[in-house]
Amino acid sequence: MQYLMAIDAGTGSIRAVIFDTKGNQISVAQREWTHLAEDGVANSMSFDFKKNWGEVIWCIKESIASANIDAKDILALSATSMREGIVLYDKNGDELWGVANVDSRADKEVRYLKENFAGIEEEFYALSGQTFALGALPRIMWLKNNRPEIYEKVANISMIGDWVLAKLSGIISTDPSNGGTTGIFSLKKRSWQKDMATKVDIKDNIFPPCQEVGEVLGSVTIGASKLTGLLTHTKVVTGGGDVQLGSAGLGVVEENQVAILGGSFWQQIVNIKSDVNPPKNMQIRVNPHVVDGLSQAEGITFFSGLVMRWFRDAFCDMEKLEAEKEGVDVYEILERKAKDVPLGSNGIIPIFSDSMKYGKWYHAAPSFLNLSIDSEVCNRASMFRSLEENACIVSAINLQKIKEFSGVEFDEVVFAGGASKGALWSQILADVLGVRVKIPKVNEATALGAAMAAGVGCGVYKDLVSAAKELVVWEKIYEPNMDNFKEYQTIKQKWQEVYESQLQLVDRGLTTSMWKAPGL
Repeated sequence: MQYLMAIDAGTGSIRAVIFDTKGNQISVAQREWTHLAEDGVANSMSFDFKKNWGEVIWCIKESIASANIDAKDILALSATSMREGIVLYDKNGDELWGVANVDSRADKEVRYLKENFAGIEEEFYALSGQTFALGALPRIMWLKNNRPEIYEKVANISMIGDWVLAKLSGIISTDPSNGGTTGIFSLKKRSWQKDMATKVDIKDNIFPPCQEVGEVLGSVTIGASKLTGLLTHTKVVTGGGDVQLGSAGLGVVEENQVAILGGSFWQQIVNIKSDVNPPKNMQIRVNPHVVDGLSQAEGITFFSGLVMRWFRDAFCDMEKLEAEKEGVDVYEILERKAKDVPLGSNGIIPIFSDSMKYGKWYHAAPSFLNLSIDSEVCNRASMFRSLEENACIVSAINLQKIKEFSGVEFDEVVFAGGASKGALWSQILADVLGVRVKIPKVNEATALGAAMAAGVGCGVYKDLVSAAKELVVWEKIYEPNMDNFKEYQTIKQKWQEVYESQLQLVDRGLTTSMWKAPGL
């Protein structure tokens, strides 16, 4: 038997997943990781590449051990990651500095760019589909202004998934789906747009080769082999962004297909042609897909999975004990209790992520509104259900914005990631959207997409499109309850009005935004 390995560097965890060449998941090893603020740097979220490389090594070794296979049978590996996180390197390929995806330290730099280069964000967005909110240019400018001794040494840049592959192969490279999220990129050309850096006086010679997903970088180095247990004949293959490879792992590889990835963040994505211009209002992000010729219009819901983890850890000790006693996941216990809560969660209104407003994006203070002091009405079950409903409602709003920009109509959505394991959550999503929701047999779609890339690189599959059609199978389909859909339409409208009022409290300085894009 032969195998493929996927390494998935997410916002909240790192995992190594082994698949056979038929797409069956053989093993997974995972470690949660955190990204810490840098001392004295407001809104920073540093990527600790020294500590986190140790976590990667552990996951690789553990996945091989738990699969009970011989490492010589692993043909190839690839990686995927949270896309906006970046790592900078010196001329020797050693890491200098890294930040995770929602690092927003470059507030002053974003303001500087907007105030001193009139219309530059709009100009760059029209080419790249990205604003400065999560882009690399302001962060690199922050480094130049605040850590010049590091900036002067910078010779290369990559995203975090690329960093994993560089540690294993010794080759720094990227692909369009990852490189595109720096914002220093052309959607139509699927290549670096280096003159963007030149225009704002940032180094324009730090961009590595950009290869399509599935191209071979090299093989596992002798040094990496000693650390991980992988063998040097295992090919290291160009990977891609988590959402885009996750889409491939869901079979979403053709124009007009739609998917929602329910992980630490939720992404709502719609496939469009690469030559479609991004919307002028800059509310929606547009990224290169891992399939040549396609881009993806994308909505993002912040922290949906992380909010669930917070709720679990802050309030659900009793459910944890119940889950341990029954030998099940704590979320299964919570869903079981939430199932009996009426639609609308007894009026509870969660305030966490706003719908996507990419050009001017900030969130209200995290909170629950409209609570009751009746414990039969307001309790852990009803609050938990309200969070599930809210993630689906924000997804529906983001998809509506994409419809308005792209003209795409759809009657089904593919749903994957950790959230799709919840039967209640999946049915709520179908009811809120009013469309069929399809759950793939392999919920770890992002990892499967990375394994597909590895398989393309070693010749197991012709390309990602054919791999997706061969490997993706469906485990369950949820049909919408259209009566519930009508009720959720009303709840959705009410939530939008309430959220706007909560943003006004942030504007007045009375509450603190959960997250705010740099420069606002």
